[in-house]
Order: sequence, then structure tokens, then C-alpha cells
Amino acid sequence: MSDDDRLAKAYNRGLELEKAGDLEGAAEAYAEVLKLDPADHGGVSVRLAAIGLGDVPDAAPDAYIATLFDQNAAKFDDMLVEQLGYAVPMLVRERLGDLCLTGPFPRMLDLGCGTGLTGTSMRDLADEITGVDLSENMLDEAHERDCYAALYVAEAVAFLEESGEGPWDLIAATDVLPYRGALERFFLAAARETRPGGLLVYSCETLTEDELGGRDYTVSPKHRFAHAWDYLTALMAASFETRHREEITVRYDDGAPVPGYLIIAERCATPD
Repeated sequence: MSDDDRLAKAYNRGLELEKAGDLEGAAEAYAEVLKLDPADHGGVSVRLAAIGLGDVPDAAPDAYIATLFDQNAAKFDDMLVEQLGYAVPMLVRERLGDLCLTGPFPRMLDLGCGTGLTGTSMRDLADEITGVDLSENMLDEAHERDCYAALYVAEAVAFLEESGEGPWDLIAATDVLPYRGALERFFLAAARETRPGGLLVYSCETLTEDELGGRDYTVSPKHRFAHAWDYLTALMAASFETRHREEITVRYDDGAPVPGYLIIAERCATPD
């Protein structure tokens, strides 16, 4: 049996055991998966955290995110918008209008741009939009929308830290934080790469205080990261002023609303 066959067998065994309620057995199978695939294309480190039998990782593995979205790129818009009721990009556009924060923004960065839903909603507010995503297939879809001046295959925080393409007048990160737990690097890099007076717009998911268990962040039963508001506030405090915070339904999962926040923050002026 090849390594690929052993990997698929162990992964499927883990899924079956998890579905059957044998979490210890599932954890053993997932541990075997990680030995065979340290890059974790199947995201079992996230699954282990979700069932309470693994440490909460700092972020979902890059290989998992790229694989997940490469596989779903062609049907992504229908799945996300029509099936899951995702409307955050249009909500961002509306709230910026409500706050009279409509630019025009000379340079906008769309982190985790996917197929370009946020870029499309913002094209009349930005002179130039750059998109970043880990999935090449998603970027192929975004290219067809013809609203991006440039598209990069990269992880969001790594792009902010390493690209040298900033500063930006508007950074959008819609549906990025649900794939990241620890956000210290994200906010530090976003602050450095946003012009004073520029905007950072992002969405995140939340859980109840009991579900968070006093943690700054954790993995939800749906394998996405949720964050505490106090944690976000503390990380933004040094460099951003919150202009708008709104409780939203990020999307629907099995018909149930997934709660979260939409945040619009302004980069504080750099001290003299």
C-alpha cells in the first residue's frame, strides 16, 4: 500500500470514528494522518482542536487552506453565497457608505480575496485593488472578474510582512480571521502597512463566553476560529481606532446562523 493510500485510509477512518462519536479512536487515526502528512493538507490539527483532543493551533495549515479552496473554487460562489448566505462583502460596501467612508481609496489590499467577491463590491471605491489568496484556483476565478490590478498567491500575514507592496489606504480581510487563531502578527503587520488615516476592515466569528472558556480564541465545532472581542480590542488599541463594530450573521451552517462581527477601524496618526 502506498503512502497516499495509507493516508487516505487513516483520514477516512478518523472521519468515520468522529462521526460515530468515538473521539479517542478518531484522534488516534488523525495522529497517524499527521505522521504521514506533516503539512496537514486535510486540516486534522484543526479537527483535533475542535473535538477537544488537540492543542488549538495558531492558524489553520496553509496546505489545508490551499487544498480546500482549490477543490471548491469552481463552485465557491454558489456554495458560499447561495447555500451559506454569505453577504459580508456587500455589507462592507454598505457600511462604508453609511459612515461616509467611501474614499476613493487610491490603493486597496484584499486579503484572502478568494473569487473576488469583496473586490467586486468595492471596485467603485478604489482606484487600484490588489488581491491575495493561498489558492491558485480561486485567483483564477478572481482574475475573470477584472477588478484587480494584481493578484498574488500568498498567505495573508506573510504578504503583509514580506511583500513590500504597502502602504495601503484600505485593507480588507473578509473571512480571513476564521482561519487564524493568534492575531498578534496580523494586527502588527496591518498597522505597519496601513497609511495613517487608512482603514482596516475585517470580519470574524464569535462564540459564547462559555464556549470560549476564557480563551482569546478557539476552534469552533465547524472547524473555524472564533475570537473574543476583548482580545481583538487589545490588539487594535495601539494602532487603530474602531470606527464601527456590528454584530452580524457571518453565514449560515446547516441552516443555523453563525454569529460574528464586522469591524471598520482607522489607522491612528503616526506620532511626530
